[in-house]
Amino acid sequence: MDKIKVLVADDHAIVRTGLVSLLSRVADIEVVGEASNGAAAVTKSARLMPDVVVMDLVMPKKDGVVATAELHERFPGMKILVLTSFGTSEDIAKALAAGANGALLKSVPNGEIVSAIRRIAAGKRVVSPEIEHMLENDPPVPDLSPRQRDILESITRGLTNTQIALQLDISPESVKTHIAKLFEKLGAASRSEAVSIALRRHLLKI
Repeated sequence: MDKIKVLVADDHAIVRTGLVSLLSRVADIEVVGEASNGAAAVTKSARLMPDVVVMDLVMPKKDGVVATAELHERFPGMKILVLTSFGTSEDIAKALAAGANGALLKSVPNGEIVSAIRRIAAGKRVVSPEIEHMLENDPPVPDLSPRQRDILESITRGLTNTQIALQLDISPESVKTHIAKLFEKLGAASRSEAVSIALRRHLLKI
């Protein structure tokens, strides 16, 4: 029986080493490569042609979502399992929409990771119940425009509409309109709720 060829992509060496060690002990799996960032994941996958790429979401150079999208476009038959220690519903939903065949939290038992790789290699979709629950109960926020992100950051810093207008060189009326649309996208009823949602969903780099 042909072994399932796997490439492990994770920027944390200890996690990568642990996964490689785990998978190397499985008779029907062969680890053909490792990558410490998203760009390397794409380059090495193109060269090594694994059956399954185990992809972390948060990585330097290219994140897991971008790397997943590139690999899916170039190699539609290549399977991708997102494995993340944390992640917003936006990140996970985007990865699945970009072509990932499954998503698991890194906290799942080792046996579940092995089982997921086998099932994905066989053409099945595997999403852990925890992630299904997250996507169902905390649906992704629609993409925010650059202007909306600027205003959200300003709100987080406690600026008033007038201060935001001066900072962004737009009218206070425009700020008010942007905030209304921002609240609608976030499902927020107030500034404090918008800030809380933004922090919980990692929408801001602060």
